[in-house]
Amino acid sequence: MTGSLIIQQPGNSVVTDLGRFQGPRFGLPVNGALDQFSARAANILAGNADKTPLLEITALDFRMRATTDILIAVTGAPLHLTVGGRECQQWEPVSVRAGETVAVRGITGGLRAYLAIHGSVEAPVLLGSCAPDTVVGFGLRLAEGTELKTTRTVPPIRQPYFDLPLFRLGLTRPEFSSNALVEVTDGPDADDFGETADLLFNTEYTVSGRSNHIGLRLGGALPERQSTGEVLSRGVPVGAIEVPSREELLVLHRGRGVTAGYPVLAVVTSRSLDVLAQARPGHTITFRRTTVPEATAKYRAALRELENLRSTVSTIFGLLGIGISRQPDWPTLAPAAGT
Repeated sequence: MTGSLIIQQPGNSVVTDLGRFQGPRFGLPVNGALDQFSARAANILAGNADKTPLLEITALDFRMRATTDILIAVTGAPLHLTVGGRECQQWEPVSVRAGETVAVRGITGGLRAYLAIHGSVEAPVLLGSCAPDTVVGFGLRLAEGTELKTTRTVPPIRQPYFDLPLFRLGLTRPEFSSNALVEVTDGPDADDFGETADLLFNTEYTVSGRSNHIGLRLGGALPERQSTGEVLSRGVPVGAIEVPSREELLVLHRGRGVTAGYPVLAVVTSRSLDVLAQARPGHTITFRRTTVPEATAKYRAALRELENLRSTVSTIFGLLGIGISRQPDWPTLAPAAGT
C-alpha cells in the first residue's frame, strides 16, 4: 500500500541521495547529500539501501503530513523533532501514523538534517541519481503543497504500556561544534606555497555567508603562492582547498565543477567533508594535517560502524516483520580523493 507526504512548511529542503557518481565523466558535479555519514545512517535506520532517496533539510524549520502509516528516521545536526505533537528522538527509527504531522525545528550546532522514509519516496532520476544539480536545473526542491508519493506502509511500532522508545541501537553520534577541526592531506600544489603553506594549520578560519553546496568560502590569513607559472585547468577532487584570490580560501564540496585552474593547497578527507557540511556561516574552522593511510583508516572505521548498525537494524526489523534492504551499497562507491 502506498501513500503520500504533504509538505506543509518546506523551509530549505530537497530530495537527494548519495550523489551522481556517473556525472563527472559527463562534466557534471557528483552533488548528493553533503553530510554522507548522516545520510547513510538515516537510510539504515529507516531500513533502506544507502542510495535510497531521502530529504536533506538545511537550516530552516520543516513540516510535513503523512497520509498513511510510515516509518522514518532523522539524523544530522541537533534539532527538535515532533511527530503528532509528541517529542521524538533523532538517530532512531520513529513510527508516524496516518494523518500525523512531522515537524523538524530549531536546527542548531550544525546546518543540515536528513529525513529518511522506509521504502523512500518517488523522485525524478538523472544518470542514476535524484540529487539536485543547479548547473543543469535538475532536482526536486520542495515547496508548500508538494506531494511526495511513498512506496511502503509500516504499521505503528509503539511500546504498548509506557510509550517508551523501542530503539537504542548504539550508534555513536557525530559531534557538532561551532569550532570544527578539519583534517586534510597535502594537495598536489602544496610546494608552490613555500613556507606560507603552514598558515593553513596555524590560522582559525571563519565560514562566510557566501558558502554553499559548491564550496565553502573561508576568511583568515591566506597562504600565498610563491611560483608564478600558469596553472592549467584540470580535474579537481571534492574537498580541494584552493586559494583563488587574496581574500579567502575556497574548499570545494560536492557541487563543485569537475575542473578548475587554481592551485590546490590541500584536500579535505572524506570524514571531514561531513564536518564541513555542518558548518554554518560564522562558525570557525581549524585545519590539521593527516596522512592518506590515517584518513583511510578513519573512513573505513566509519563504514564498519554503519555496517554494524545495519546488522542490528536487520535483526530487529526482521523480528518485527519489517522488510528491509540488508546489503550496504558503499563497496561500489569510491571515497573522495584525500581519504
